[in-house]
Amino acid sequence: MELHSRIEGEGQPLIIIHGFLGMSDNWKTLGTQFALQGFQVHMIDMRNHGKSPHSEDFTYEIMAQDVFDYCEKYQLKKINLIGHSMGGKIAMLFATTYPEKVVKLIVADIGPKYYAPHHQTILAGLNAVDFSTKPSRAEVEETVSNYIKDFGTRQFLLKSLYWLEPGQLGFRFNLDVFNRKIETIGNALPFENHFDGPVLFLRGDKSDYVLDSDFETIRHHFSDVEVVTIKNAGHWLHAENPKGFYESVMAFLNK
Repeated sequence: MELHSRIEGEGQPLIIIHGFLGMSDNWKTLGTQFALQGFQVHMIDMRNHGKSPHSEDFTYEIMAQDVFDYCEKYQLKKINLIGHSMGGKIAMLFATTYPEKVVKLIVADIGPKYYAPHHQTILAGLNAVDFSTKPSRAEVEETVSNYIKDFGTRQFLLKSLYWLEPGQLGFRFNLDVFNRKIETIGNALPFENHFDGPVLFLRGDKSDYVLDSDFETIRHHFSDVEVVTIKNAGHWLHAENPKGFYESVMAFLNK
């Protein structure tokens, strides 16, 4: 599958993989900052997200393969890799499957463990939108706000709203497949998978995705690892504290 991406800058390749229901556009500002530091930044839309094709196949294995195929297409031999949430799971699987391709790995606010399904409210809000009535953007937001109270989360989700044709809105992501395959998102990294290169785990101080009790599991998979907590940030730490996120990533990449 040919993935859509935004590419900025010249230098050592840095691939950024967004989270569930996200897209490359979420990383525009940070991507530009990394590009100014001498990286060629590849912000990828994963399958069923953003402008990349839709598919019934939706597993971490196939998404890691998508990233591998993307590297082959652009002849990226050695990459640095950032993945947030679902993207972090893809990045971990990629690094442990193709360790020879990864220089440094950065995982943002997700652990290698299994996560029980927890997107039910978000999916209910998205499914409540009836596009056959040709709602306006404001009407879509009103419907979604009955389920999703947090303004930031709503704005993040509504970034995927676009005009299919004049007067007809739709979501860029493949909601139909997500409804049926939501279990996939929580899958753990296989127990036997290891990566010995340098790894940075970033977590938000207001997020409960990566707990102190997860450190043992993280170290089982990654021998050369550090965990940094970003202040004043929840799960979307790169959006909530972009300065702290940027500084932590650059300090790690410059080591």
